Amino acid sequence: MGVRLKVINDILAEQQDLRSVLRFAKKHAEGDVSFEKGIYEEQIPLSKPGPGQQYAFSVDLDACTGCKACVVGCNKMNGLDADEAWRSVGLIHGGTAEHPLQQTVTTACHHCLDPACMNGCPVGAYEKDPVTGIVKHLDDQCIGCKYCTLTCPYEVPQYNSRLGIVRKCDMCSDRLSSGEPPACVQSCPNGAISIRLVDVQSVLDDAQGNAFLPGAPSPGITAPTTVYHSKRALPRNALPADFYSVRPAQDHMPLVIMLVLTQLAAGAFVVDQILAHTPSGADAQAAMGRYQSLLALGLGLLALAAATFHLGRPLYAFRAFIGLRRSWMSREIVVVGGFVGAALLYSLSLWGSELPSILTEHLSPGLKFERRVLGLTTAALGVLTVICSAMIYVSTRRLFWSGTATTLKFFGTGAVLGLASIAAAAALTGHLFDSLALLELSKELALPLALIAGCKLAYEASVFFHLFDKQQGDLKRSALLMFRELKNLTMTRFALGIVGGVLAPLLLFAFEIELTSLSFLVLALSALVLSLAGELCERTLFFMAMSAPRMPGGIGK
Repeated sequence: MGVRLKVINDILAEQQDLRSVLRFAKKHAEGDVSFEKGIYEEQIPLSKPGPGQQYAFSVDLDACTGCKACVVGCNKMNGLDADEAWRSVGLIHGGTAEHPLQQTVTTACHHCLDPACMNGCPVGAYEKDPVTGIVKHLDDQCIGCKYCTLTCPYEVPQYNSRLGIVRKCDMCSDRLSSGEPPACVQSCPNGAISIRLVDVQSVLDDAQGNAFLPGAPSPGITAPTTVYHSKRALPRNALPADFYSVRPAQDHMPLVIMLVLTQLAAGAFVVDQILAHTPSGADAQAAMGRYQSLLALGLGLLALAAATFHLGRPLYAFRAFIGLRRSWMSREIVVVGGFVGAALLYSLSLWGSELPSILTEHLSPGLKFERRVLGLTTAALGVLTVICSAMIYVSTRRLFWSGTATTLKFFGTGAVLGLASIAAAAALTGHLFDSLALLELSKELALPLALIAGCKLAYEASVFFHLFDKQQGDLKRSALLMFRELKNLTMTRFALGIVGGVLAPLLLFAFEIELTSLSFLVLALSALVLSLAGELCERTLFFMAMSAPRMPGGIGK
């Protein structure tokens, strides 16, 4: 045992003595230094990037032992919190029993040519240096919305709950500018990490081949610049060690509440305007419109309030307009603001005669007489709000958040809750004011509500067909999560959806209306409350069941 420990200690001591500077000194003393061998550029280039070039990490897989010295060096040099890491080490394995493969992989930010984190940021908290190509995060500009953690396919940006902002690797740009290697490069005892100059066109050409690392996200999304090289050819079955593991994602509860309530409000205003422009529903809409508009407006304001709880620095939320040119989140914020403002004006126009004179005297004649235009504008902005919300997640290119799936779910939520809220408002108003017409309207809305809710539930259940996929794809992982780790939440969602969205409306449709009966009102309100609870569960699954390719993991996880 003592001999074995001595051998290990000798090897470790040799590793520590063979840092790049010492290796250079040793070769210089032996007269084995020449410019042709590139010994001067062992860690970083001697020159800055030229036209069509940028800095990039280069990783020698044959030299990486998975010791995590790079992780520790990065953490210490950048003053990161104990639970924060900008560099990680994963594991790839494969091969056969005769020729097995086990390869450790160190990874950090890839300083992509087309960084998704920068493109999606609503406040412009990212910039790509035009000379070096380094993607930097501007901590002072960040509001902690965490959208970049969703848009980056490599899970690079890390949210720091203590600071309320996101932070990431900047390739130790201050050290590079002074001719010093980044912390991870200097910390590696085997010289597995270095900084190299890469040609932008070569990176784009490599991205077309869709080959980066086994199991990793496609390089075609952002064109990562990190170069992994090895003298060994990776076997065809090489996969990350955690390839078959599935784990629930974060629930993002403030976003769940915000999305569901804004879609409820949008759906309610759309149904309201459809009724206002149909002969059979115009009178009923006029009778209950003011009450329904207040309900939808209140929920819209509540949605805005809930969204601020998702921000790490909510006091700086006003910056969210900066990224309007390229960020769907900025566009959503602008459109939601316009939607709530239009809803407020529309509600004021409906309640004009009931408001104190101090308010009504400031209402313009156009506002009083053009309620129809204002109502249509509010409904149109509601639809646009749902579109912008959907595009936030579609643009991340996650299969579970595909354009078809996200659009159907978001508009389905708006339709289900919009119909349920109008039906409940009609039943409540009809009961309070003894209006048979409003009760009839509530009954008429019950059947389309049941049909749409049933179709939406069937579409959501279709993900379980992927359980039979032979390949462990993203949608199969999502189906496995919903079937196993998130089973209780999934069962609750479908139970609430079936009872509140299908059975209660069908009973409502078959109910014999009586003005003095509370049963009809209870059914209508139950349909709304249970459907709302079901949609909140569905939106929680939307976040938690999302699974996407990621960089290799498995070491210390």
